[in-house]
Amino acid sequence: MTDHATEALNRPDREFEIGLRPSRFADFIGQDKVRERLELFVEAARGRGESLDHVLLSGPPGLGKTTLAYILAEAMGVHVRATSGPVIDKPGDLAGLLTSIEPGDVVFIDEIHRMQRAVEEYLYSAMEDFVIDIMIDQGPNARSVRLNLPRFTLVGATTRSGLLTAPLRSRFAMTARLDYSPPEALQAIVERSARILNVAVEEDGAMEIARRARGTPRIANNLLRRVRDFAQVRADNRIDRPIADRALRLLDIDENGLDEMDKRILDALIERFAGGPVGVGSLAVCVGEEPGTIEEVYEPYLIQEGYVKRTPQGRVALPRAYATTGRDPTGRAESPRLL
Repeated sequence: MTDHATEALNRPDREFEIGLRPSRFADFIGQDKVRERLELFVEAARGRGESLDHVLLSGPPGLGKTTLAYILAEAMGVHVRATSGPVIDKPGDLAGLLTSIEPGDVVFIDEIHRMQRAVEEYLYSAMEDFVIDIMIDQGPNARSVRLNLPRFTLVGATTRSGLLTAPLRSRFAMTARLDYSPPEALQAIVERSARILNVAVEEDGAMEIARRARGTPRIANNLLRRVRDFAQVRADNRIDRPIADRALRLLDIDENGLDEMDKRILDALIERFAGGPVGVGSLAVCVGEEPGTIEEVYEPYLIQEGYVKRTPQGRVALPRAYATTGRDPTGRAESPRLL
């Protein structure tokens, strides 16, 4: 499939997500401590008439890092220039981005840990002194040109803060880690999104979606979209707990929020590797997924919920994984899988 075809398929999902994205702190549900701190910093910066200090947002995918970047810009009354770390391939790309901004603007770099090291070093002076030095020509004719930049706020987002270099991390005056949301917060998110989508959802239906959303607002909204389709065709466009349960079972999402790939990982870990320990590379080959995807997308939830433990020797299945797959630690069939 071509890149253009893939983009066309993904466009409705992006438009759906953007339509539900809150634009004010008051509408940002969950992450209460992070929201309170950022609101305080914004109010202080506006009171002094200054631009906001650079902000680093970290945490698993789908928790609202991009949303917070846009909320910060809205609260400061400035524009957002958004890009991602892998897209900035050379210093000239960075210079073109930074020289086109207006004073006070927010520059949002998603997956900032994936930025090229050579580009990252140019970012240091831009963040500290608001200048950037670009080399013109090569060899004997090479010369450095200094470009003055307007004061701006860099908002970096990363799913793997441990991969950030120390010099880059130290240049962020504010850091905030986003964590998984409790079901009560996700229920409020589902109810808010349902109102925007003009979908009738009962309280128990919203909670059923929230319980299976893996603590992630993006997943909660995506599940709401699929349950909405089910309710439209088979349930008179109304979502209660039984309807949500039927729809989510159809999507192969069980009561614990585990999807098909989660179950394949647990099955492989227990049946193929006797519960571990096993390296993520071997596990990835067994389930047909990239190691990085397992580490960044699936493992955080499985570890936090007590299905898998990460050790120096590899991944190990915990008792909850055996119970969920219907096996005991000796590998004998114990009971039907929980669906």
